[in-house]
This record gives sequence, structure tokens and C-alpha cells, in this order.
Amino acid sequence: MRGDLYLDLHSDRHERVAVGGQLWVRDRWVTITSSRVAPPRFVVHLEGIDERETAAGYTGSFVYAEPLGDLPDVWWVHELIGCRVIDQHGIERGTCVSVLDNPAHDILELDSGFLVPMPFVTDVADGTVHIEAPDGLFD
Repeated sequence: MRGDLYLDLHSDRHERVAVGGQLWVRDRWVTITSSRVAPPRFVVHLEGIDERETAAGYTGSFVYAEPLGDLPDVWWVHELIGCRVIDQHGIERGTCVSVLDNPAHDILELDSGFLVPMPFVTDVADGTVHIEAPDGLFD
């Protein structure tokens, strides 16, 4: 279809690219009018992008999906960045400045230079990330 776009999805939640879903493209929300899998990517058609020339202008653009709603036990990157990180002994280990994408699991990057794998995170609340750190993580 004219105006279709290839989309690399960095999520295991395929409903993010379902027909009727919303994507933030450049400076606005747009509606997905068609979607299909074209391994390893998706091909989507967005409302208002109906010509090949228009679609070509979006090449390389970052696209963001709308939040999926309240999901139990899920922490979003934007909720982690800026949080203080405190271990099981009450020692503050730094502030999360980034979340690194890693094939096994995401990793918190702290302003102190330490890296904390996500499996060690036990809770996130009120601007604080609580972790259960194994011996040697901060040596």
C-alpha cells in the first residue's frame, strides 16, 4: 500500500502496533490504519501518510507507542531515570541516569558509574529504586 512504513518494534508487546493503536511520530499522535508482520519488522500504515514520498520523509524517525495502561510488576524507563538507588542495607548507591538495553535484561546505569541489572530491582516507589544486590556488585 502506498505510504506504508517499516517499523522495528523494540517491545514484546505486539498490540502496540495493532490497528487503531496510536504512535507518537515526530510531534503528533497518529493512528495505525493497517499493520502486518514482515519478519523481522512490521509494516504499518498511518493515518494521513498516504503517499510514498510522504512516507519516505519518515525514514529513520523514532516512533513511540502509547502506554498500555496499568500493568502489574512493570516499571517503565521514564519511571526509573532520576530515581535514587538504595540497596537492601539502606545504602544509597547513586541515581539512575540511564537504562541500558541488554539482550539478557535491562541494566540501570547509575551516576556513580555502577551498573545494576534489572533482576536485582525489588521495588520502585516515590522516586526510589530498591535493590537486592549480591555481594561484590559494588566492589
